[in-house]
Formats: sequence, C-alpha cells, structure tokens
Amino acid sequence: MGIRFSSLTNSPNPSLVGLEELPESCVANILSYMDPPHICQLATLNRTFRAASFADFVWDSKLPPNYDVIVRKFVNNFPSNLGKRAIYAALCRLNTFDDGNKKFWVDKSTGKICLCISSKGLSITGVDDRRYWNRIPTDQSRFHTVAYLQQIWWFEVEGEVEFPFPAGTYSLFFRVHLGRTSKQFGRRVCSTEHVHGWDKKPVRFQLWTSDGQYVASQCFLKEPGKWSFYRAGDFTVENGNASTKVKFSMTQIDCTHPKGGLCLDSVLIYPTEFRKVKPFLNRS
Repeated sequence: MGIRFSSLTNSPNPSLVGLEELPESCVANILSYMDPPHICQLATLNRTFRAASFADFVWDSKLPPNYDVIVRKFVNNFPSNLGKRAIYAALCRLNTFDDGNKKFWVDKSTGKICLCISSKGLSITGVDDRRYWNRIPTDQSRFHTVAYLQQIWWFEVEGEVEFPFPAGTYSLFFRVHLGRTSKQFGRRVCSTEHVHGWDKKPVRFQLWTSDGQYVASQCFLKEPGKWSFYRAGDFTVENGNASTKVKFSMTQIDCTHPKGGLCLDSVLIYPTEFRKVKPFLNRS
C-alpha cells in the first residue's frame, strides 16, 4: 500500500502520528482493504492493530457470501457467538463430512471454497476384490490412503457431492498417480513397472449437475511417477444459498486390453480461477 510503517512508528518529528496513536477504527478501515494473510501479519504490530483485526466488518468481504449456510449445514457444534475473524479461521481448517470421506475448506488468501472427496467416498468397480484393487496408506494424501489398481479390464469410478457452493464457476479434477510409491531407507521411490494400458485408449471424464449442466472430455493418462490433476470439466453456480448436486465419473471401459498400475487419491473441486495461479491444475 506504499505506507512506510517503520518510519511512522519511531518518527523524530513530534508532529507525525505514530502507529500506536492511530485510532482503532481508522486501522480497521485500512485492514478491510487487505487480504487475510496481510491482516494477520499487521495484527502483530501492536495492540491497536490486533484489536482492529477483530472488527467484524474487516472480514465481511473475506468470508464466502453464504458462509452462514455452510456453517449451519456442515460444521458441527459451531459456537454461535464467534466473531467473523474466528469464523474465517475455522472455515480455513479442513472440515470433514460424510463420515470423513469429504473435506472442505476456505482458501486462506482468497476466501474461496474448495472441496475434496476421498477415494473411499467414490464408487469404484471391483474395489473390494483384492485381485484388482488395494488400499494403500500414504502421507501424500489428505485422507492418508489411496486406492491402488493392480490390473483390471473394466475401469469405472463414479461419485457425487451435494454442497451449497457460493455463486461462481468451479472446476472438478481427479488426482491420479501412475505408479506405486513407497519409502525405502527413508527415501521415497516410485515403481512404474506395472503401469500399462493407459496409452492405448483415452480415459473418459463426465460431469453432471442437478440444474442440468453436463460436460464430457477425454484424454490419455501420462507422466508416470508424479501426481497429476485431470480436469473432468467446469460447472457454474448461480444461487449459493441452495445446494448444488454434482455427479462425476472417470472411465476406461474398452475391454480389448487390461490396464493397471494406477493410484487414485481423490476428486477435488476448486474455483476455476485457481487454474491461473496454480500451474499444477492447468493440465487441460
């Protein structure tokens, strides 16, 4: 903002006002124009800035417009007397629902809602048959486990989520890894010897919403040895006070060849604008 706070704090000129002398209401007005990380940093300057950072109107524009709907439906045992700064902090944490298979949070910098669905919260063909699939514990997942496909002819993953997304446009991604990672002597290694079949036919992605939106796309799975985000499609929410149901799928059901060696971690829903600032999302 171009303000030299250090020069104001210890100014040799008695006619200049130091930071500690600024009215709390004035400081709060300044903070309301800043993003949350900067507000929290400035709150450490002195008592006035700290007190000003708790003003509700500072956080009005930072919270999702429908935060009260989200809190009421998805945050259990939430105190009713919390200030808006505390509400913002609570929503920035990972909040779970659907028996822990789904998580949502507010992005700290933007105040936008993000959502993640575990592989355990998806319907996966053959997942209970250990000839085809295994659950593997890992620290590379928010849910601490991924579904590992050894080999199968009919690959089909489906899921759905219903949530009061704030108005805006969102992108849905599948987080996938070709190859199986493990730790040996404290180092992470990846085995790709069982990766096969994904270069013969493309994988098909589909997305439906409760208000009639539909998107379909397809691509080959590439780049073994790294986590990749494959975009299924985008959808738009107009009314944030009503829940939007989103159904989605990832399939490769050409039975002329087997495929395997794939780790399925989760499905993520991010605001579409994140693709401009998070390069790892910008696959397709």
